[in-house]
Amino acid sequence: MYGLTPFEKNFGFLDPFGDFDSGFFKDGRHVSACRTDIREEDDRYIMESELPGFEKQDISIDISGTSLTLKAEHSEDNSEKDKNGKYIRRERTYGSYQRSFDITGIDADKISADYKNGILIMTLPKKKPDVPVSRRLEIQ
Repeated sequence: MYGLTPFEKNFGFLDPFGDFDSGFFKDGRHVSACRTDIREEDDRYIMESELPGFEKQDISIDISGTSLTLKAEHSEDNSEKDKNGKYIRRERTYGSYQRSFDITGIDADKISADYKNGILIMTLPKKKPDVPVSRRLEIQ
C-alpha cells in the first residue's frame, strides 16, 4: 500500500501507453487536453479555454439547443528537401479538440467569445428567471 498514493500517475498501476506517449513526443509538439476554467459571476459565467498554437480561424463554436460545442483543428507540414526535390526531413503535426458543454439556463443569443494569446474567453449570460405574472380574477 505504500506505493499507492493519489499523487502518483495511475495510482501506481502500469499504463501501457502513458510512458510511450510522454517519452516519444518530448519535442513540444504533443497536443495536451483542452483545459477549461469556468467561473460564475452574478449575472454570467466566464469560460476560459486554453488553445495554444491555434489561429482564430481554426476554432469553431456551435450552439444547438442546450449544448455548446467547442472545436479546434490545426495541421502543420514542415518539409525540407534537397536540391533534387527529395525529402531530407518531413514532419507533420495534427491536433484537434472537441468539447461539449450543457448551457441550460444560459441566454444562448447573448453568448460572446474573444480569442487572445491562445486563450478563448467566452461570456455566457444567465437567463433571467421568468417572473410569474399576477392578476386579479373577476368574479362573474
